[in-house]
Amino acid sequence: MNHTPANYTRCCHYVTYSGIKLPLKLVNPLEEADIANRNTYFRAWFDAQERMVLCQKMVYGEVELQHRYEYHDNGNLKLAEITEAADESRVLRFDEQGQPLA
Repeated sequence: MNHTPANYTRCCHYVTYSGIKLPLKLVNPLEEADIANRNTYFRAWFDAQERMVLCQKMVYGEVELQHRYEYHDNGNLKLAEITEAADESRVLRFDEQGQPLA
């Protein structure tokens, strides 16, 4: 479940997220040194446009949950692939206004 393609330009770590809307809104940034003392945190990768493209919930060094995001040319969310620890994935698609498609 852990992949970090070359087009991911920056990785950051966070304590948690807020809200329920996708993409997740990560809050409380952590420094690299801080994650060594944490059992649970979120790791996020960003593209050249500073859009979050991969978000992983890390628990005891393992990926427990992963969100992979794709965006429309206008910057709105196009696709969210959510993978649980059991490698069960679901894909959510969004129109150009960022509204969920049926």
